[in-house]
Amino acid sequence: MNNRRALISLQFYFYAFLLSFFPSFTTAQDSSFFKSIAGSAHPANTTYSAPLVSDNYFTQPLAVNKKKVRLVTAANIVGYGGTMVALYSTWYKNYPKSGFHFFDDNREWKQVDKAGHGYSAYIESYGSMEMWKWTGISRRKSAVIGSLSALGYQSIIETLDGFSSQWGWSWGDMSANVFGSGLLLGQELLWNDQRVKFKFSFHPKNYGASDLSARADAVYGSSWSERMIKDYNGQTYWLSANIKSFLPKSKLPEWLSVAVGYGADGMFGAESNLGKDDFGNVIFDRRDIGRYRQFYISPDIDLTKIKTKNKLLKLTLGALNALKFPAPSLEYNSKGKIVFHFLHF
Repeated sequence: MNNRRALISLQFYFYAFLLSFFPSFTTAQDSSFFKSIAGSAHPANTTYSAPLVSDNYFTQPLAVNKKKVRLVTAANIVGYGGTMVALYSTWYKNYPKSGFHFFDDNREWKQVDKAGHGYSAYIESYGSMEMWKWTGISRRKSAVIGSLSALGYQSIIETLDGFSSQWGWSWGDMSANVFGSGLLLGQELLWNDQRVKFKFSFHPKNYGASDLSARADAVYGSSWSERMIKDYNGQTYWLSANIKSFLPKSKLPEWLSVAVGYGADGMFGAESNLGKDDFGNVIFDRRDIGRYRQFYISPDIDLTKIKTKNKLLKLTLGALNALKFPAPSLEYNSKGKIVFHFLHF
């Protein structure tokens, strides 16, 4: 269940994240634009709306552009609606239905899948917030709308799971979704900024032995793109804190961050390294391989803090900031070992 959902949702969230930075090609967020409004008649289709708190980006009252509000509203309706129709048509309708029920998957995949849910919810909340900011709505209101819409989308997916006989509503998944959206909203309400960003990295695994490689192909897929989204052994999820935002008087560069990460390894099944076919016959048994958690600390770069007037470069840096910047890391794992990684992807 979680591999399938990660494949669908993560692709959508990256799309939403990239789409969110499309407004950077316009002049809507240029300070000169708002300064010109402050000293002239209101442009057509705009109304003034003073923000609940002062925005980091603007010194003038925000001008809500009604055309942009309608455009973003339509984009959300079409985007969410189209995604749900495609999701149902390509997946849910092909599997048996049942009455609404719950499913406890909290012990699966060493909870790396839950970290993936939190990350996806955060990225979608961030993307949605940026789109609403583009309309001129205050940063705080945009954060509320963005986080709630992301949580709503996740709730719909969980509800569909709840009516699928092979899965069910997972409170663990929803808790992770709430954490991801709440991480964005909480920081906006507290700091009017994203001082701690949720990030992702992936390193492809070489499983070596033929039985392990065959099992990985069956569970995680054989292509690089499938492995990146499905292979929990190669995924790391990070919380990256920008140091300058917490220590504004320091002489540290604005882009420098420190990240703590979580991952796991040795997993060839959801709860154990034992695989059975539909008839209960054992087809894979490598319970001799230990499954363990990994905790990391690593320097990071907040690419959104790199100053540039090039809007295309700003767009690219903003999109890439969803990923952890490759850097050395120090790992402590549940086997009690400390491992240094020269370059962590």
